[in-house]
Amino acid sequence: MVDLSQYLPILIFLIIALGLSSAFVFLPMGVARLTGAHNPNAEKLSEYECGFPAFEDPRSQFDVRFYLVAILFIIFDLEAAFLFPWAVSLDMTGWPGWITMMVFLGELAIGLAYAWKKGALDWE
Repeated sequence: MVDLSQYLPILIFLIIALGLSSAFVFLPMGVARLTGAHNPNAEKLSEYECGFPAFEDPRSQFDVRFYLVAILFIIFDLEAAFLFPWAVSLDMTGWPGWITMMVFLGELAIGLAYAWKKGALDWE
């Protein structure tokens, strides 16, 4: 027979987490209904973007350059995420770790130069 008493703290934690998350979701809605703040009208239900109404078809295509810039941002953001642990553990990895990171940074620099030459960073 398995002793389930060890799982009691986990069960209590899950119940508290479920209760708090439910309170954070449903309590503001209940307070809004009780205080009269919940008063939907056409102005509140209208679509908006950055403070002004949408004026184009929502299914319009984005320029491919937008996606290229987003992908490049993610790549260089991940590069920064790899640099911090590398810098902290450089004393343990020594020269092999330094050379490996320089190869990695070199590959990223070549990729950046290629994207720059192709015009992926140019915005008209």
